[in-house]
Amino acid sequence: MQDEFYIRRCIELAQKAIGNTYPNPLVGSVIVHNGKIIGEGYHHKAGENHAEINAINSVEDKTLIPESTIYVSLEPCAHYGKTPPCAFKIVELGFKKVVIGAMDSHDKVNGKGKKIIQDAGIEVVSGILEKECIKLNKRFFTYHEKKRPFIILKWAESGDRFVDKDFRPTQISNSLTKQFVHQLRSDEHSILIGTMTALRDNPSLTTREIFGRNPIRILIDMDLKVSADFNIYNSEAETLVFNSVKEGEEGNIKFIKASRENFIENMLKKLYELQTQSIIVEGGSFVLQQFINANLWDEAIIIKNRSLILENGTKAPNFENNPVDIKDFRDNMIEFHKNSI
Repeated sequence: MQDEFYIRRCIELAQKAIGNTYPNPLVGSVIVHNGKIIGEGYHHKAGENHAEINAINSVEDKTLIPESTIYVSLEPCAHYGKTPPCAFKIVELGFKKVVIGAMDSHDKVNGKGKKIIQDAGIEVVSGILEKECIKLNKRFFTYHEKKRPFIILKWAESGDRFVDKDFRPTQISNSLTKQFVHQLRSDEHSILIGTMTALRDNPSLTTREIFGRNPIRILIDMDLKVSADFNIYNSEAETLVFNSVKEGEEGNIKFIKASRENFIENMLKKLYELQTQSIIVEGGSFVLQQFINANLWDEAIIIKNRSLILENGTKAPNFENNPVDIKDFRDNMIEFHKNSI
């Protein structure tokens, strides 16, 4: 129970950096001496210190470390990247014990960090609150194990299941759900729309309603029908444009030439190569339906305005799945779905 308490604190710390560590995982670390926390830290941003190093640096009396246990929500790294391996630092400082939440499935780690520590004669315990630690890094694990980004489908629909009225932009969500969506954008790595949504709604796909990072914007526009004066081409965020016409970079815009054949699978493969760990598929209905039909999704978030009746327009995607959770946001309801496959 004591180990679970400290790993839960590691998870709390790691969550402070949601949306900021890509392509690295979210990791928290706590150092305990005689039942007292003497240091804690988390990974803030790729290229900066890992959680274990921040926790070690926060310890005022370093002489206590050899008699201390270090807790970490994810297996300490064993490879040289932008920072040295944390496993070697743990061995160097001679911790008495190491407690790990979840093992790291990344090819460069995957048990190697744990082995380095064990081979040095340090006691290692792993698998503490493993499910919670894996859930914390659902994006990271999906990316490395399935070789694609973690995919979240998201749309808003009326009580009679339309996403707009008479094929024109229509406000379905309220101010509360709008803030929720902007927080979602900040948490995830990228956000995707198709040609029709860009032309009809002219969205910026930024986080205007909250203080947060803008996701990478992805536009599927095979014939480049969306002109450069549309909001998605502004300088507010990095933007990828999948098309069949040209390749190259123009400022913050990257054009990626793609074939229409097996488009979704090939696009996800390219996003994997670009180290894109998660993606919100925000529309419209045609694009969302392609992901649904291919069963290429991990979570779905559906905003429903039950009292709004639109009668005519673009039908919401055909989606048959039971929600795992439902939350009320005043006159809006949000359904949360998980893909069981």
